[in-house]
Amino acid sequence: MPVCAGGPHHPAREGRGRRVPSRPLWLAERMYDVVIAGGGHNGLVAAAYLARAGRRVLLLERLGHLGGLAVSARVFPGVDARVSRYSYLVSLLPSRIVRDLGLKIELRGRRYASYTPAGDGGLLIDNGDEARTAASLGGDAAAWRRFYGMAGRVAARVAPTLLEPLRDRAGLRSAVADEVAWRDLFERPIGEVADERFASDTVRGVVLTDALIGTFADPAGPSLLANRCFLYHVIGNGTGDWNVPVGGMGAVTGALADAARAAGAELRTGMEVLAADPSGEVTFRDAAGAEHTVSARWVLVNMPAESEGGAEGSQLKVNMVLSRLPRLRDPSVRPEEAFTGTFHINEARTQLDRAYREAAAGRVPALPPAEVYCHSLTDPSVLGPELRAAGAHTLTLFGLHMPARLFRADPAGAREAALRATLASFGSVLAEPIEDCLLRAPDGSPCLEAKTPVDLEAEAGLPGGHIFHRDLSWPFAEDPGERGRWGVETEHPRVLLCGAGARRGGGVSGIPGHNAARAVLAAG
Repeated sequence: MPVCAGGPHHPAREGRGRRVPSRPLWLAERMYDVVIAGGGHNGLVAAAYLARAGRRVLLLERLGHLGGLAVSARVFPGVDARVSRYSYLVSLLPSRIVRDLGLKIELRGRRYASYTPAGDGGLLIDNGDEARTAASLGGDAAAWRRFYGMAGRVAARVAPTLLEPLRDRAGLRSAVADEVAWRDLFERPIGEVADERFASDTVRGVVLTDALIGTFADPAGPSLLANRCFLYHVIGNGTGDWNVPVGGMGAVTGALADAARAAGAELRTGMEVLAADPSGEVTFRDAAGAEHTVSARWVLVNMPAESEGGAEGSQLKVNMVLSRLPRLRDPSVRPEEAFTGTFHINEARTQLDRAYREAAAGRVPALPPAEVYCHSLTDPSVLGPELRAAGAHTLTLFGLHMPARLFRADPAGAREAALRATLASFGSVLAEPIEDCLLRAPDGSPCLEAKTPVDLEAEAGLPGGHIFHRDLSWPFAEDPGERGRWGVETEHPRVLLCGAGARRGGGVSGIPGHNAARAVLAAG
């Protein structure tokens, strides 16, 4: 398993000193300025920035492709549909990084933010029709405007700081410049805030889903872990908008790889990093099984650490291709409207709480909360011409309160149970079972795949299947020694984090990659 280097949660290992006399021609006895361990999106961002600044950069990726979990794939044999297999929407990627690196990507906005079925009706957040949204929210319309107006102001003030050296708590509080916002988002449990501000159980749940994506937490609990998750879901790029990457997530990482290569970075796949020595030596194994060691002034680690054994992911990711969109119970909303944005499934406040209690007790929730969205409604390019003409669509489902602990004893059996319960939960808010809408592959199999945290741990090396590598941190220095630093430093001066485990990491953002590159360049 790849070995990371880093700070208290990322201990470096001594290099094992095993060298192979014959070196690949591309190594050619070169001393690199920077070696990057891991070719996910953050590693590619760091490689592009550093190579553009004239540094000699070698990036080593264990898998046979670049992009980590931000990739697109044709996962169903014989079906011409590119699915964003793991990550699927973009919010946290700063436009500044896109401009700096000249990325040729399109992030397309969605008119409909979300739809939440409720009985035979529903709650539609229509970005293009304020009156329709207000009517849908009913008595909570004014509270909604106040709350998300506040969140928008916080986003505009906090987002720029993510690409700067860390401020301390007081410094970020000063930047927010709103004591009510600071209290409600940074100091009080977000669950209490939602309960206080909104009357509707449905509206409260819509607010709290952003606090629980990939995070197993009680939003009313004292840890404030849900608050941290909520912040990262509403501050992206200063707006909090979640946009569709045209061409799928693979288009984003493909553009990053192109930018890094064009700047002169060497990007090598099929190279498993085995050890990173604090001296700057990196030992890796190539696809043929031979081990090599290369030296660099800096080592940037874009992988989760072995030591974070307590990290626990919490999600069920289901990818589907449909022959058609399902029918709704609500006659006032078209399926094309409901599924363009985030479609909430049994995510009312009380339903979220019940599911959390069941999962905390070690049971797959009886009525799992989940949310889905249809990429192909906004970006039909992910479907082949025949599928588009036939009315087919992709559908991505993200299930909440599915912690890794539920899948440890019986990974396959628990996955099947969680999937069965989740599809039943989805069907309970539709006018027909979702299974009736699944496209069949040429071999007759339904176009559906499910991934649990344990699957991600096995397939991608994520400890506990945690999509953020570890629990999200506050976007400010919590230790006095961090103030003025980049949040990527470790106890080893020449080893930096450049992945999701860095402070201000998590999500498809490129922020840790940018900040690690800035730390290297600032050191000269």
